[in-house]
Amino acid sequence: MTNPSTPRPNPMRPKNLGEVEQLVMDFLWTHGPSSSEACREALASSRPMKDSTIRTVLRRLEDKGYLQHEVDGRTFIYKALDARQNVAVRAVKSIIDRFCGGSAEQLVLGMVDNAVLDRKQLERLTRKISERAEKEKSSRKEGKL
Repeated sequence: MTNPSTPRPNPMRPKNLGEVEQLVMDFLWTHGPSSSEACREALASSRPMKDSTIRTVLRRLEDKGYLQHEVDGRTFIYKALDARQNVAVRAVKSIIDRFCGGSAEQLVLGMVDNAVLDRKQLERLTRKISERAEKEKSSRKEGKL
């Protein structure tokens, strides 16, 4: 029998993840719902932890709104509340708001100016922008018919 925990609201501004929290989230995003023991065992080679430590990390991630748990018998099964990409988007949005005055354009221009994006990435970005512009253009035309 499973009992879902009370989901915590996702904050608008994501709470930062510590190094160990990031490792745990990476494991859960890759492997799906898991017990604390499965997390601890999987991370043991790179980051050995006591059982109480992994439970504390999982509880903190739950408090921060990244996880929720269900109870299966006497075992807590933890799962990510959101996909990795969605969490990354919110983190980047927070950076844009804090450091670029809310302008994604400023961020991208800074990345181009500082050679963070290589030629292939810039070409993909250019294609994506063109596709989006075409889609919006055709949507406007359909709306006016």
